[in-house]
This record gives sequence, C-alpha cells and structure tokens, in this order.
Amino acid sequence: MARLTGKRCLVTGAGRGIGRAIALAFAREGAAVAVLDRREDLAMEVAAFLREQGATAAAVTGDVSQEVSVNAGIAAARDALGGIDVLVNNAGIDTNSRVIDMPVAMWDEMMAVNLRSVFLCTRAVLPEMVGRRWGRIINISSQLAHKGAAEMAHYAAAKAGVIGLTRSLAYEVAADGITVNAICPGPVDTELFRNIPEAWRTRKLAELPIGRAGTVEEIAPTAVLLASDEGSFYIGATLNPNGGDVMI
Repeated sequence: MARLTGKRCLVTGAGRGIGRAIALAFAREGAAVAVLDRREDLAMEVAAFLREQGATAAAVTGDVSQEVSVNAGIAAARDALGGIDVLVNNAGIDTNSRVIDMPVAMWDEMMAVNLRSVFLCTRAVLPEMVGRRWGRIINISSQLAHKGAAEMAHYAAAKAGVIGLTRSLAYEVAADGITVNAICPGPVDTELFRNIPEAWRTRKLAELPIGRAGTVEEIAPTAVLLASDEGSFYIGATLNPNGGDVMI
C-alpha cells in the first residue's frame, strides 16, 4: 500500500520547485493534495496535473505571510479535501544584500514570507490535528540556518527561526500525536536558486563536496518519510539533504 493513502496534505508554495516535487511525491504515495501558491495559474496547473495522474487534488491561492489570506486558504483546502492531516510549510523567497546595505523592507519581507508564514499556517491547522490526535507538520528550512552566508543574513536568520519554531512546537504537540520536523536542503536547482546572482551561486557550488546542486526529486523523499507512519519517531528533528554543505 502507498505510504500516504488516506492522508490529506497541504503544501504551500507548491506551484513550482521543491513544493511542487513534494506535492507530486505525496500524490504518488496515495495522498490527496491541496496545492497552495500565491500564483493561481501555477497552483491550478499542478493540481490539474495531479488529477490527470489519478490523484485527488485542489488548487488554493493565498499569501502565506498574511493572516486573513492564510485562514481563508486553509479553510478552502480543508473544504476541498475534508480536512488536513499533513502540512508542509514550503513557501519562501530569496534575496541578496549585505547587512550594511539592506533596507528594512527587505528584512521585514523575508521574515514575513519565510518565518511568519510558518507560524500562521501551522496555527491554522493545529486545532483539527489536536482534536484528531494525529498530524504531521514539515517545515522547509535551509542548510544556511546552520552555517550562514554572506549577503544572506536575513534569509539565514529566518530559516534558523524556522528550526527554533520547529523544535519548540514539537515539545508542545508530541503528546497530541503530532510530529513537527524540519528539512534543511542545500542548494537545489530551482528557479529560486537560479535567480541568485551567478557569482554567489558559483562560490556556493564550489563549496559542496558533491560538486553540484541537488534536484527537487532528491528532496521530496525526505518529506514523504516525515509525513508517513515510518516517520513517527522523528520529533523536532532537522534532516539535512544538502550535498555535504553541512555535515551534522
């Protein structure tokens, strides 16, 4: 039997990149999937593709950094699937600046999209998970949360915050049958990574023992593990598919 048969999963930022790969992997494992993205066209494209493959899927549009939008999006996903058993907080952005040059608006946007969103989406799904006494919350952080990077202090800080939130929440809800874990991918060949200045990308890839960026298909299986019954003993863990950029 597929490992996620009967599970209802919501993946944020699932219109492309790692989120899309996770949504597809979940569907292959038998899950019903809500594809949430701020771009309606991308959410609809992925949901339609999943339905063509025989999966139950719904497209949801929303801005995960805004409370009203999150609550509406979660409600729409819940209505479409009949509930939410698994939440993957994947939506995120990436910008570059030295701290000395960084506008406050850039810092605030990074915190809103990459950290505040995790809190908002998680808080919105917790009541039904607690009531059901079963749930999976998977937060996508980054290897830069562990090691930092020049010109990405705001990104590393937000992603480190995701790990802190993951661990603290894991203490709160483990007794309710809910696991909370984080995945810290290394450089992955996505549109987000390709939009980083080429000089920065070249330096980063040169640091990797594996000598290349990862693929989204190399990240998605970790999310499947954490969403499945096989992941039930992972509590507050940080899994690191990062090509050797951080070895912990």
